[in-house]
Amino acid sequence: MTTVVSLGGSIVAPEGPDPAFLSSFVALVREHLAVDSERRLILVVGGGGPARAWQRAYRDARDSGGAPEDHDAQDWIGVMATRLNAQLVKALLGPLSPQDVTTDPTSLSIFMGRVLVAAGWKPGFSTDYDAVLLAERFGATRVLNLSNIAKVYTADPKLDPSARPIDAISWAGFRAIVGDEWSPGKNSPFDPVATRKAAELGLSVICAGGRDLENIRRILEGESFVGTTIGPE
Repeated sequence: MTTVVSLGGSIVAPEGPDPAFLSSFVALVREHLAVDSERRLILVVGGGGPARAWQRAYRDARDSGGAPEDHDAQDWIGVMATRLNAQLVKALLGPLSPQDVTTDPTSLSIFMGRVLVAAGWKPGFSTDYDAVLLAERFGATRVLNLSNIAKVYTADPKLDPSARPIDAISWAGFRAIVGDEWSPGKNSPFDPVATRKAAELGLSVICAGGRDLENIRRILEGESFVGTTIGPE
């Protein structure tokens, strides 16, 4: 049984890498895999603070020099940050993750070991989309999306005090919240490009807080949890 986890960069490296969290998360992974030898995990790691910092530096330097806006250039900077974070996670997993970090989910033909670690692919979407493609490739029916929010809200609670948390929502309802357009550094519970693909495949996505390790354990074990389930009608 394969589970895909989109591990938000804001969890792995909110500003810089978080060694305490990483140690606890890897321990949880080992515990989960030890229960059943058939269990496998795909971890798709985001860019987090390093991606935002380097993209911001690019924008500031570009604006000072009067250079034209280049979304692809900004996206590539974010992609490279995901690859650095992913390499760190892979190194901590040791023999559980013998393959190189995956950077192109469409070219992967085999899954070696117990954990496959993946990073950003190319401009145009976030690592959420890579997670969906890997779920399709290896027959996973759900993606666990871990970020710095515990649930999806009806609107951005920082901007709308009437925003309410959601326990479950259809893909159509979710698309009405996040829209259809991607932009580098876009802050969305699950990126719009990934949303369209997941809806097309009929996947379920669980959005949950990435720092609540006991809650993550409950999700992985099929127990009751705190989070938002997005799925087919």
